[in-house]
Amino acid sequence: MQRILLAGLSALAMSLLPAVGHAQGTVKIGLILPYSGQFADGATQMDNAIKLYLKQHGDMLGGMKVEIIRKDTGGIAPPVAKRLAQELVTRDNVDILAGFLLTPNAMAAADVSAGAKKFMVVMNAATAIITTKSPYMIRTSLTVPQLTETLGTWAAKQGLKKAYTMVTDYGPGIDAEGAFQKGFKDAGGEIIGSVRMAVQNPDFTAYVQRAKDLHPQGIFTMIPGGAQPGAFGKALAEVGIDPKKTQVMGQLEIADEHALASMGDISEGIITAAHYDYNHKSKMNEDFVKAYNAEFKRNPDFFSIGGYDGMHAIDAALKKSGGKTDGETLVSAAKGMSWESPRGPISIDPETRDIIQTVYIDKVEKVGGHLVNVQIDAIPNVKDPVKAAMKK
Repeated sequence: MQRILLAGLSALAMSLLPAVGHAQGTVKIGLILPYSGQFADGATQMDNAIKLYLKQHGDMLGGMKVEIIRKDTGGIAPPVAKRLAQELVTRDNVDILAGFLLTPNAMAAADVSAGAKKFMVVMNAATAIITTKSPYMIRTSLTVPQLTETLGTWAAKQGLKKAYTMVTDYGPGIDAEGAFQKGFKDAGGEIIGSVRMAVQNPDFTAYVQRAKDLHPQGIFTMIPGGAQPGAFGKALAEVGIDPKKTQVMGQLEIADEHALASMGDISEGIITAAHYDYNHKSKMNEDFVKAYNAEFKRNPDFFSIGGYDGMHAIDAALKKSGGKTDGETLVSAAKGMSWESPRGPISIDPETRDIIQTVYIDKVEKVGGHLVNVQIDAIPNVKDPVKAAMKK
């Protein structure tokens, strides 16, 4: 009984203490990213933007000093991500979990966020349901359906009647397939075929040939960034599909700066739905791109903007909370938050805790001898359509 009483008194004393970060005037952030492996460049781009935000704000967030503890998942590794999140919470006493390039890792860490009541900021992972897995989570990147359903609707309204979809057979790809097909069909289009492709090293030539044989007016694809867009572009050339004649569409990964460099001229004419591209025309983005280039000698990408805006959200939430770092206070502070980002106006949906933003329709064109994404349309204030449908 004495031991039980002492344990109870100890627990009561701990509960009366302020949050660790608040007590010490320091906020501790556990950053979980794939710093090694095939997704390492995305992690570097996101971490670069995090470093830039901190440098621009005197290494302070919400008036507090910042300690960042970085953890490497090595790639898609849900058990590793969950273990690292647990270690960050129990051993390192972090106040906030952040990063999360990849959906499976974010889903795994969400359990830790929910159980420990820790504020969690997803800075990239884009499968729609992620934010439903912890009530202490927000997202500052995108959802796949937010982009791809919008693209499907837009394409049909532009007069495209028949389309074929080809996506990678994993969570984001399946999300993209369903969302594009829904948007396209609801706006009057017809899906004449679809295929789900292997995650690792797919033979794009066989898949693209199958699509060509059905004579679609348009082909929608969603594949991971990195090496695959280049292989996809090579398959288009080999099979004889010209994006200027058969409308090739996709999510932004297929036409980011590195993808265009690897695909070459065959990419000209590809249309994408994007939430950010470094060519976006605004004074804030021009300043952001200039600062990023000065610091890291390269252009920012969609991984970068998720990290940059993620730090802004943490900064603003800490200011609003008066420096309190418990999950309930921080997520409450973040709900409904809005600000001007280098990508344009964004906000955090107070009900879903997901991002609301402009979806840009971009077309790959050659400008000054260089392949770039040129904005041809913009659809403002787009919410995640999956969670919007859940509320109906």
